[in-house]
Amino acid sequence: MGGFLRTAILLAGLTALFGAAGFALGGEGGMLLALGVAAAMNLWAWWSSDSAMLRMHNAEPIDPRSAPRLFHLTEALAARAGLPMPALYVIHDAQPNAFATGRSPARGAVAVTSGLLDLMPEDEVAGVIAHELAHIRNRDTLIMTVTATLAGAISLLAQFGFLFRDRDGRSNPIAMLAMAIIAPLAAMLVQMAISRSREYEADRLGAEIAGDPRALANALLRLEAQHQGRIMRSAEAHPESAHLFIINPLSGLRFDGLFRTHPRTEDRVARLMAMAGGSPRGGSPWTAPAGRAAPRRPDTRRNPWAR
Repeated sequence: MGGFLRTAILLAGLTALFGAAGFALGGEGGMLLALGVAAAMNLWAWWSSDSAMLRMHNAEPIDPRSAPRLFHLTEALAARAGLPMPALYVIHDAQPNAFATGRSPARGAVAVTSGLLDLMPEDEVAGVIAHELAHIRNRDTLIMTVTATLAGAISLLAQFGFLFRDRDGRSNPIAMLAMAIIAPLAAMLVQMAISRSREYEADRLGAEIAGDPRALANALLRLEAQHQGRIMRSAEAHPESAHLFIINPLSGLRFDGLFRTHPRTEDRVARLMAMAGGSPRGGSPWTAPAGRAAPRRPDTRRNPWAR
């Protein structure tokens, strides 16, 4: 219920923000128009924001035929987590990363990049997917996805501020300038409404689901090292969605610091290793047993696991 309550408060607050912005830009008419847009946006964000996030990042669905190893690995992890099998997606991007979405476990979805599948061994992929399943089980994905959608709407409102005029039919340059400044700050405040502790908790629960904190710690270190220099174009175009990912996908080229909501990777790894009681090395239930070869990787033309 905490997630639903926070989401309801967020929707109410943003509705008020839309109304105030509309009044500043266009008087009573602008306020009524903005409130109407906010009401429609709230309904759309609640019901469709998860699919919108997947489309935003050009995610393609995965099924058991196209990616059997990845599908069955996720299926096993979901069973360990006590969750329905989530929908699986791949994002064809060189930056290793992943995110989860869905307003409930029954509508859960996990998206991984082809870069992540390229660079990670199976036990680390299992750790990443388990982390995303933890977000779904904790119902973090509801407020995370709705927040991303509405933060984008705030920025969009500022971009269309020039359409509003005062009662004399003249444009209001001061109001438009204020919105251009306020909108990114409002988006930052919305992002800050998402507690950073959700990542620590998803790491903890994800390590339990995967069965080895070291695998997830190794994955985080690899993600942090390998995402440098690999720009995710879809994330740069929609920085309001950055908090969905397991690590921040933004390169910092523009004002991406406004959307940084992740704890430091070093701190996350330290907590995981405190759980494991050692350094980030070791075995995992998802690693092939000694004396037995790991499963052969399928043809790269048919399976995104090896792309």
